[in-house]
Amino acid sequence: MSTIKTSITPFAKQIQSPLSKDKITVLQINLGRKCNLACTHCHVEAGPKRTEELSPEVCQQLIELIDRFPQIKTVDLTGGAPEMNYGFRPIVEAARAQGKEVIVRSNLTIFFESGYEDLPEYFAQHQLRITASLPCYLEDNVDKQRGAGVYNNSIKAIQKLNQLGYAQDPNLVIDLVYNPPLPTNTDFSLTPNQQKLEQDYKAYLASHFNIQFNSLFTITNIPIGRTKQFLQRREVHDYYLQFLAANYNPATLANVMCRNELSIDYLGNVYDCDFNQMENIPATTANKEKLTVAKLLELNNLDVIKDIKTANYCYGCTAGTGSSCGGSLVV
Repeated sequence: MSTIKTSITPFAKQIQSPLSKDKITVLQINLGRKCNLACTHCHVEAGPKRTEELSPEVCQQLIELIDRFPQIKTVDLTGGAPEMNYGFRPIVEAARAQGKEVIVRSNLTIFFESGYEDLPEYFAQHQLRITASLPCYLEDNVDKQRGAGVYNNSIKAIQKLNQLGYAQDPNLVIDLVYNPPLPTNTDFSLTPNQQKLEQDYKAYLASHFNIQFNSLFTITNIPIGRTKQFLQRREVHDYYLQFLAANYNPATLANVMCRNELSIDYLGNVYDCDFNQMENIPATTANKEKLTVAKLLELNNLDVIKDIKTANYCYGCTAGTGSSCGGSLVV
């Protein structure tokens, strides 16, 4: 396996010059690791036994950040199941009061957990944009990745959201996310064409369940967290990384999500992206000072990062048509 590693051009060398940060317009906040599911592909390694979540102090700092900076256009809430973690509703309401778009990355099955039954109505009331994982339109594939019964609950949840106006009212947007099954051997493939797959999803879900949604996002499995552990157990991790590197597409670089976003963890630390957050590669100022939400407030400036920290798993975002929290990066 070590010979494979040496055959990969380091990502930083591949792109030749450092990736520079653009003006920050997106705050992606990981509210914590609590989740009602424990999916095999989860790079956050979230689950029902995790307890880490936002503190009241960091929650207040984030609300201050949202209130202070009009340049923030989107607040993107993730987890775990973001709805289960402290600070979800206060941050939603603070961001919406400032007229910002709020994305909630929901697993949908949370609607059926005790104490969360009002979430569909809450989402509609506050016009939250829902980005929901549905890694296939077929039941068997979804339940293998995410657990028994997840597919049926996800279908019921989308039907409920449709009844409330999602995918019909232009202010109520629900997007679905496809990610491929984790490879068990070296027969790797890139994510399918996003537009074609979206048509397949829409046709199948409409004809079988009378379901509508807005867009489909195709996302590559990034080799970190549980995905990395899964690949390592099958002794294909290095081969997978080599495959991603071999399919590097420089046209994706202009649109990678780390350019205009800050990723913030439940402790208030700042990263260039969610993947760097999970790999504990903090963002720093030009003076190599580690960034926190408190530091951004002290500096009164969101645009203090010059160069984005990269690693070899960045090939996952830049292979083929690219991958981001909003799907493909190039057509």
